[in-house]
Amino acid sequence: MPDNSFDKTAFLFPGQGSQAVGMGKDLFEGSRAARDVFEEIDEALGRKLSDVIFDGPEETLRRTDNAQPAIAAVSLACLKTIEENLGEIPKPAMLAGHSLGEYTALAASGVLGIGDTARLVVERGRLMQLACDERPGGMAALIGIDELAVEDVCRETGATMANINSAQQIVISGNQMDLAQAIDLAAARGAKKCVLLKVGGAFHSGHMEPARADLTSAIDSLTFRDPAAPIIGNVYARPLQTGAELKEELATQLTSCVQWNRTVEYMTAQGIEQFVEIGPGKVLTGLIRRANREAKVANVSNLDSATSFAA
Repeated sequence: MPDNSFDKTAFLFPGQGSQAVGMGKDLFEGSRAARDVFEEIDEALGRKLSDVIFDGPEETLRRTDNAQPAIAAVSLACLKTIEENLGEIPKPAMLAGHSLGEYTALAASGVLGIGDTARLVVERGRLMQLACDERPGGMAALIGIDELAVEDVCRETGATMANINSAQQIVISGNQMDLAQAIDLAAARGAKKCVLLKVGGAFHSGHMEPARADLTSAIDSLTFRDPAAPIIGNVYARPLQTGAELKEELATQLTSCVQWNRTVEYMTAQGIEQFVEIGPGKVLTGLIRRANREAKVANVSNLDSATSFAA
């Protein structure tokens, strides 16, 4: 294990876009604890999501109501595999998740059970898809341009800042016309790269407002326990330590900018020295490395990395 003391360690959970057909299959085959996660989620959803995760097709896995619970399932399977190898997993000082990953953190910290988390994530994905159908839009990543400049671009075009991933990587949301204008304006003002993202809608913006009331109802219908360790929230990049705070965060997060860069800055300022990304892909690992070159970074995304981390 990279560090026997977890009092300076944060667990991080990835968001939508990290999915890939076949992810987690080695965990299912090689870890009893991981298999239990997939089976519990299949049972909770009343369908074989695991078949979609392992076998695709990709276009089916990419659907919001499949991608989101699939990523959460693989992330939790990774976590449970670590626990299986250690006997008991040490409690991290903090947890954080990028957008969808914040829901994974609920199960990881004991706020919700795995089944309730999966059902809530599926409902979130369903409602987001309905909002996308009602208010079509998209997202674009702007690279090499700072937050103040992007604020000006958004103000002038009607786009919205959706994810501040790092000081030089910001994702915006909006309708297609607003995004096209924003990309042209950002390029003219020095952005090194502007990329339209392959997503189904304008997430983390006012375009998701049609989903908010029903998502809030779904959240309020569940009993949220207090987390075992603080979850650093996307909206205000501050610690959330009660179930009530987490409920408010998740309802607000739907239409708010993901303050990931500030989240990392906060955790670093609080003495976090080791960041462990748990789940498919390495997006958050890369962002941490760019934000804090002194930090220890580990990535647990499959059976080999889970067993190696625990060893």
